Amino acid sequence: MYTPINQWAEDDRPREKFLLKGKSTLSDSELLAILIGSGSRNESAVQLCQRILASSENNLNTLGKMSVSQLMQFKGIGEAKAISIAAALELGRRRRAEEAVELKKITSSKAVFDIMQPIIGELPHEEFWVLYLNNSNKVIYKAQLSKGGITGTVVDIRIIFKMAFEQNATGLILSHNHPSGKLIASEADLKITKRIKEAGQTLEIQVLDHLIITENGYLSFQDEGIF
Repeated sequence: MYTPINQWAEDDRPREKFLLKGKSTLSDSELLAILIGSGSRNESAVQLCQRILASSENNLNTLGKMSVSQLMQFKGIGEAKAISIAAALELGRRRRAEEAVELKKITSSKAVFDIMQPIIGELPHEEFWVLYLNNSNKVIYKAQLSKGGITGTVVDIRIIFKMAFEQNATGLILSHNHPSGKLIASEADLKITKRIKEAGQTLEIQVLDHLIITENGYLSFQDEGIF
């Protein structure tokens, strides 16, 4: 039976619960309910958000990939509410990215994954990025070199090293994502890596690794001995 939120016990209302007990006590659906403000005639904001989350297997990463138009397919979600949900999840993704950048010093392939996964791990298309390092292996700059389709992207080697000189970098790490989720280096991946590494040797800029990033994992050319 549907009971409007304003008729709930005060401790059970999302906003009041947020203020009285703290944000960590709220469920994902309660936090989303605060964002959208109201439900529909037949269900509360919390019930509506529970239904939306259930369609995403209660996974916020999956929900974050939904477009505004997809969110609007749920009865009770108009454009304004859909934009609010999408904007909040994008802010969460950016916060993760900013926190990751604070790692700065690269001590392992996992450190590279922690920086790059929030940026490219969940994208529906491929992007190729480069981390530029100083002689202490600290990240001094990161740049998107190209953006492509679902199955590939094109990389201009000259731009990679032009940026390296501009940043006074002594080393760099390559990374790109596989939207398919497959952690397998293609023939094209191997060829472009070899060309970039050879160019770096000529220019005395060390190419330290190349990572393939997916939502849940990564493949390091260096770790796998294919570098």
